[in-house]
Amino acid sequence: MIKTAIIGAGLIGRKRAEALTSCGQGGCLVAVCDADPGRAAELAAATGAGAFDDWRKVLDIPGLEAVIVAAPNKFNPEIAAAALDRGCHVLCEKPLGRNAAEAESLCRRAADRSRILKTGFNLRHHPAVRQARALVGEGGLGPLYHILGRYGHGGRPGYENEWRADPEVAGGGVLLDQGVHLIDLCRWFLGEIAEAFGQVWTSFWPMAVEDNALMLLRSEGGPKASLFVSWTQWKNMFRFEVHGEKGYLFIDGLGGSYGTERLVRGARPPDAKLPGRFAGGAPVEEVEEYQGPDDSWDEEWKEFTGAIREGRDPLGSGFDGWQANKVIDAVYRSARMNSFVPIS
Repeated sequence: MIKTAIIGAGLIGRKRAEALTSCGQGGCLVAVCDADPGRAAELAAATGAGAFDDWRKVLDIPGLEAVIVAAPNKFNPEIAAAALDRGCHVLCEKPLGRNAAEAESLCRRAADRSRILKTGFNLRHHPAVRQARALVGEGGLGPLYHILGRYGHGGRPGYENEWRADPEVAGGGVLLDQGVHLIDLCRWFLGEIAEAFGQVWTSFWPMAVEDNALMLLRSEGGPKASLFVSWTQWKNMFRFEVHGEKGYLFIDGLGGSYGTERLVRGARPPDAKLPGRFAGGAPVEEVEEYQGPDDSWDEEWKEFTGAIREGRDPLGSGFDGWQANKVIDAVYRSARMNSFVPIS
């Protein structure tokens, strides 16, 4: 059992704690830490872990092996770096850094210390996403042409007063918060991104970060992606489309308030008279729905602990987080310059 601490007892920290304690694989939660002592005590009581309000004291726990970092963006790199320096493996929530420089520093630190660094990209572990990626990997769509993605919600009363509205603490708005997930999925399906164009703007929330962002990305292999993320969607929504020569895959919903998770597979009909060619007409569709609870947090925890045991890079690694940050940096530069920006 891997002795683990969670630093940050907010919504995501609670989800991580539930996954660690319920899925029965690989972890022993020994400490929960939050700057709010009451919140730390509440989660600690629910999990049987010790409660702390100073993360530095958590890292002094003898035999601590892994740390889940789920604090606000500004603090995650410092905490993760200190945990790596103590010899711990780290699962750090997305974004890995407020910018690519912070993410790169963590990746190099983990490599120097031979520790596992994982970015919290739980969307990779949703069943429809996993199945879609497997189909693409098997060549089920043939050569890929493009990706379309939308991800949004409507915030909540007082959203402008939360830490996500503070550019110093958050590092950015919806592009960094939700856009990082879509960018990571694009990299997973298409490969490295070569250049980006973007626009960011604030429509509704009285805050100094963007509440909407639009991106056009081109992969090194040629296929392109068009992505839109929003905090003014009002009704939570997620849609990710992958289009290729042989057909398409549509992922709708993430469960809960995002609606039932569905995978639609559309296959272009073959031409009976010309082998290897496609006939016209409507594609044949297959629809699969995933009605169960969101197990992405459990699956990501299993992936993290599996990587520790096997000494390998995890799916959604620190490197993946760094590369996603590089794309985000380029989108922000593009929005200022109003032109395509190469990913460097």
